[in-house]
Amino acid sequence: MTKLKMGIIGAGGIAQDRHIPAYANLKDMVEVVAVQDVNHARSVEAAKRFEIPLICESYHDMFREVDAVTICTPNKFHAEIAIAALEAGVHVLCEKPMAMTTMECRAMMNAAEKSGKLLSIAYHYRHTDAARVAKRAVLDGEVGDPLVVRVRAMRRRKVPGWGVFTNKELQGGGSLIDYGCHLLDMALWLMGEPKPVEVIGTAYNRLSKTPNQPNDWGTFDYETFDVDDHVSGYVTFENGASLLLECSWAANIKEDTMHLSISGSDGGMNVYPFELYRPRHGTFLTSEATAEHDETVAGLRQAKNFVESCLGQAEQLVKPGEAMQVSRLIEAIYQSSEAGKSVRL
Repeated sequence: MTKLKMGIIGAGGIAQDRHIPAYANLKDMVEVVAVQDVNHARSVEAAKRFEIPLICESYHDMFREVDAVTICTPNKFHAEIAIAALEAGVHVLCEKPMAMTTMECRAMMNAAEKSGKLLSIAYHYRHTDAARVAKRAVLDGEVGDPLVVRVRAMRRRKVPGWGVFTNKELQGGGSLIDYGCHLLDMALWLMGEPKPVEVIGTAYNRLSKTPNQPNDWGTFDYETFDVDDHVSGYVTFENGASLLLECSWAANIKEDTMHLSISGSDGGMNVYPFELYRPRHGTFLTSEATAEHDETVAGLRQAKNFVESCLGQAEQLVKPGEAMQVSRLIEAIYQSSEAGKSVRL
């Protein structure tokens, strides 16, 4: 069996903690043969730790050695690197979010279409058991038409104190573009990717701009903090559905909360934990199921789906057009917050 030759661009935490270990578990299908990072020492560290044979000074050099790349850089560089890889005839798995702007996303999709190579975005939440069960339930008609969807991606004082997460120039945003994007993607996927028509949002960073705030995830400079740490939003869709969103890195709440629920025409669903609520036999029934949200398992399934898709053995779960819609809504929420009014799409 022909193995896919994989390159890793960006050798930081997400590459070493999720992507490379996942590929290592798929040795019969894929081999990580090259790594590149602007921090050469980090490339050396990853190569030594995972026995990667080739360290590249430039990602352009890597394209001659691989069939596919996994992009794990700050968001600012996603589009630039993905387009270069696709134009070089290399498949791309890019970390979420897809890019900084909708325009960049479209350019990535155009490059993929012209090259005939795969472009997928690492929204790994879709690969969890919880996501799989929820999607089956929606497709089986358990909730009917989704009407109102509620998303809460809330952390109690967990601003990432490492990497470049609080750098707007490199990341494009904070809690929404980093964390809320996962559940926004899940919600749109479960809803069947309806067309959004209007967005209103408000982004805050007041807590993280205040000195001496407690934080469970390391330290950061409150004086240079320039991204959102709390966001609320409301989206309406062409089919009449609506979505309420709240996400935060630094909420004044009792405990972290990850919530995704759907109120539909025929029933309701909660994803974490998985429950169905349906009117039956003159009463209202609640059904429960064990469906884990295991991100390690999800990372392995994501890697397997991408590799098999590159080899022509599977269909990619996350389509680039779907990932672009997530970025489009994020962009609109930020625009709405800055303008102080709703944004029509």
